[in-house]
Amino acid sequence: MIEQDDFDIGSKLHTIVRGEDEAAMVESVGLALVKLPDVLQRLRPDILIVHGDRFDALALATAAALMNIRILHLEGGEVSGTIDDSIRHAISKLAHYHACCTRMAEQHPHRHVDDYMDIIKSWLGDKVKEQDYIVALQHPVTTDIQQSIKIYGLMLDALLSFNKKTLILFPNIDAGSKEMVRVMRKKGIEQHPNFRAMKHIPFEQFIQLVCHAGCMIGNSSCGVREAGAFGTPVINLGTRQTGRETGENVLHVRDADTQNKIYHALELQFGKRYPCSKIYGDGNAVPRILKFLRSIDLEEPLQKTFCFPPVKDPISQDIDHILETQSALAVDLGGTNLRVAIICMRGNIVKKYTQANPKTFEDRMQLILKMCADAMQDAVCLNCRILGVGVSTGGRVNPQEGVVLHSTKLIQEWSSVDLRTPISDALHLPVWVDNDGNCAALAEKKFGHGKGVENFVTVITGTGIGGGIIHHSELVHGSTFCAAELGHIMVSLEGPECSCGSRGCIEAYASGMALQKEAKRLYDEDLLNVEGMDMKLTEPVTAGHLINAARLGNSKADAVLNKASTALGVGIINILHIVNPKRVILSGVLASYYQAPVQRIISERALLSAQSIEVLASDLEEPALLGAASMVLDYATRRIY
Repeated sequence: MIEQDDFDIGSKLHTIVRGEDEAAMVESVGLALVKLPDVLQRLRPDILIVHGDRFDALALATAAALMNIRILHLEGGEVSGTIDDSIRHAISKLAHYHACCTRMAEQHPHRHVDDYMDIIKSWLGDKVKEQDYIVALQHPVTTDIQQSIKIYGLMLDALLSFNKKTLILFPNIDAGSKEMVRVMRKKGIEQHPNFRAMKHIPFEQFIQLVCHAGCMIGNSSCGVREAGAFGTPVINLGTRQTGRETGENVLHVRDADTQNKIYHALELQFGKRYPCSKIYGDGNAVPRILKFLRSIDLEEPLQKTFCFPPVKDPISQDIDHILETQSALAVDLGGTNLRVAIICMRGNIVKKYTQANPKTFEDRMQLILKMCADAMQDAVCLNCRILGVGVSTGGRVNPQEGVVLHSTKLIQEWSSVDLRTPISDALHLPVWVDNDGNCAALAEKKFGHGKGVENFVTVITGTGIGGGIIHHSELVHGSTFCAAELGHIMVSLEGPECSCGSRGCIEAYASGMALQKEAKRLYDEDLLNVEGMDMKLTEPVTAGHLINAARLGNSKADAVLNKASTALGVGIINILHIVNPKRVILSGVLASYYQAPVQRIISERALLSAQSIEVLASDLEEPALLGAASMVLDYATRRIY
């Protein structure tokens, strides 16, 4: 590369001893020290510029210092970890002048090359798109070679599972690299169709590949330094760069002890873009260094002093910290109210917003975007990093496209409505959309009674009846996204009319609307009031009045509720006999009332093998919002979408 740039070369030295182990590194330094004195004596430089923290640079600095040659060290004063750290600081101690890189700058370096797509295609193939591939570059950590090999294998496993086109570079020649290459070849990376394994790429092309990648992963200093200038998302694995200053584009997985943790990091980072980092300069380092070199008084004594500043560890970008603090925007599109919430990884609602749901489609969409934008602004003040937006809505939803296919009567005009595109375009965030019943199941899976349970069913008992089915830890959608329409399981051929147009559905017996209808009928017939029950003439009759009347001994109200409980229990038995879940979780305002009678009906009427299945009432206060958030926060769920 130096020859290609037409530099005048004063001397050439071969100093690298092959072997790629600790002894070879030492021999390389020794060979360089043997050859350098003759060269430096002949060239007699006024100032020697030494760059970085490699072991060959240490030999150069050592020789120059002993020969009383002034040394300018580039990129000193940083903290990264491993043997590079020791070498860098040793060179800094030997050097007389220092050009450090981490002062804040007002501008950011960009390299614009018109044919970057040609570069991408030449290395990764014609079908690869910008920001839809990964650059992987992992080097050995010479102070812990076995851990390096382990992390390298876990990274390769995660990349294989992530299933994206990946440009992977061979590790450098430090001790441990041979073993890492063996791991790569054992896993068949060089023959895998998703991978392109290379030993060298010219820097001007490599930096373009990093600039336009969907993500960079590994432990190369390029991920910490150059990638930040382009806003490329980076996953830094292990301890090789520990302590080095990084931009917000870097996500640290220091304790990379599982493939899943690295996979989770890929889910969080891939495809995102960050503001250009201001840490490592504005692209004008060369004129500054030249100006400084001209200012040096060569008559000054060579005695030097060096002060090393402390560097704070960027804990806020550590994966373990992020798992506690990353957040989602959750949207619950109800028939009456529109609700938005900022929800963190633990499931805590950081802040919630509620507005009346407008009647028209245009006003509704405008309000959603405004509330989300307001929440995004508040998230900055609340130190929440929003990963994406999850939307819970009634009706039938195509979650793959983010489209509401058919909505309920509670929300008019929502037919073939694309919710994902306008929200994503406005907020520049990924968006997930699903039915409110499915969201309730996802909420239980991540935060509630379904946590750690492979097979369970959630039944919402609210204004309507809905729910979701988790089978083998995955949400069941069905071929036309109509699975888990639990409210429309028929339990009678000639039952009451349902909102879906059919008869005898569970919803027609056990929903809040059905109970309210029966309560109103009894009230109109003067059969609802009992002694001890206080009903004001002005208040609307609700399902709550029916339940209260039954508790006070009203036989008519009790009969209505028994029929509703039986219908719900029989419907749930049908579910048990079809999917055989381990657990049934009742959610919604009527859950606590229905729990005991449904458990009793199951024990009386279900097949013997299903009679012991437990029925629990949900402990979650906001299942729709939590479920919407879980689509964003739970990477296992996000893989489905």
